[in-house]
Amino acid sequence: MLRQHLQQKLQQKLSPQQIQLIRLLELPAIELEERIKHELEENPALEEGAEPVEDFDINDETGADELSSGDSDLDISLGDYLTEDDIPDYKLREMRERTEQKEDIPFSVSQSLNESLLQQLGLRDLPEKNRKIAEYIIGNMDDDGYLRRDLGAIADDLIFQEGQDVDEKEVEEMLYVIQDLEPTGVGARTLQECLLIQLEKKEPTSVTDLAIQVVKNYFEEFTRKHYDKILRGLSIDEETLKKVFHEITLLNPKPGGFLGGAMETAMSRVTPDFLVEAVNGELFLSMNNRGVPEMRVNREYTEMFQDYVANKSNQTSEMRDAVQFVKQKLDSAQWFIEAIKQRNDTLRRTMETIMVLQRDFFLTGDEASLKPMILKDVAERAGYDISTISRVSNSKYVQTNFGIYPLKYFFSESMQTDSGEEISTREVKKIMKEHIEAENKRKPLTDEEITAILKENGYVIARRTVAKYREQMDIPVARLRKEI
Repeated sequence: MLRQHLQQKLQQKLSPQQIQLIRLLELPAIELEERIKHELEENPALEEGAEPVEDFDINDETGADELSSGDSDLDISLGDYLTEDDIPDYKLREMRERTEQKEDIPFSVSQSLNESLLQQLGLRDLPEKNRKIAEYIIGNMDDDGYLRRDLGAIADDLIFQEGQDVDEKEVEEMLYVIQDLEPTGVGARTLQECLLIQLEKKEPTSVTDLAIQVVKNYFEEFTRKHYDKILRGLSIDEETLKKVFHEITLLNPKPGGFLGGAMETAMSRVTPDFLVEAVNGELFLSMNNRGVPEMRVNREYTEMFQDYVANKSNQTSEMRDAVQFVKQKLDSAQWFIEAIKQRNDTLRRTMETIMVLQRDFFLTGDEASLKPMILKDVAERAGYDISTISRVSNSKYVQTNFGIYPLKYFFSESMQTDSGEEISTREVKKIMKEHIEAENKRKPLTDEEITAILKENGYVIARRTVAKYREQMDIPVARLRKEI
């Protein structure tokens, strides 16, 4: 027997504009440029340009009155598209270039790793079958220059996908050919193999011979810094082992890392979204909108819309479909322009709030002056939801007089000293880092010893918290920091 139930629910649904704004907020400057280019290409009703669109007098259009009162299936308001809103006002002043403050990572268009290897491969006299195997191997390598796939799986791919009768041994032979290319170490399957390839190509000396033995026979002991086992196994003294270790540390663990496609290089480039300048004790904020063009609604589409209003009585079904299409494109263009305006307003207000809360840091650049600040602090002061502040701070950077920082750098939890003073956890991490850098590398400080040092300075922290902070700073445990 079926039963019917009446249930009342309260649901919150986001409008298309809100969804679009949320997505735009998450984009850093360089990705926003790509998003705008895509929108300009996809929507013919949206165009680039700063010239204002002339307003039309719609007071005399009788069709406009008819349209607003009738035709409920096509809800169109001509005034939405023919107002002063067509003139873009969202473009904030461009970030001024100051050569002495620029700390952007230099960018130059270069060959990708694949292109470089394929070019070198073309200089080798290889049979066509072997060349195809080598090209397929190169296509399976990662950005660091490693081949992470099993050779048997590559052979199977060549058989089933490329129709090549290939066995695993032939794949391995071509891999050795690739490992002979530049950069040295490329084509390795493990870090151990990568280091060995580089060492074996060096000029033979007593130190390089010992380094090869360490990497080949004592690699686990080397990574775990079990020096005693290596000293006993090779029957050498500590001074010689230091030279061997120095030789190994000069090698490149990611031989393909310095090469990449132009797009990958551009996307990995740190582009600041804000510029905060400190001048005579005052802070000035600029938005980086150099790659954001001014946009407006296309005039031709607007005039097409006006013609519909003027000739509504003569509409066919085909024309009405065309007008519906025009309306959708006009709506989309208007929404996108408004979303860009709101994005800039949100980013600016958020950054201004951070500047107020962290004013001392922006004036001095002293990390110790950073105050405890969480997302909620910025959200309450800026008047936004915490999730909005989280999206704004994600993948955004600010250029200051002292360097470029991610926005997340300014957020930290607070803790109290034994005297009750509230400080930032960042200050505790700074003290920890200073003591670790000054430690005796033969006998590094353990987490328990760091905890005791902090306690002596008035910071009462549990050992597990010290371990957490150490991991957040990417500092290994004492055993792995030990040097001979």
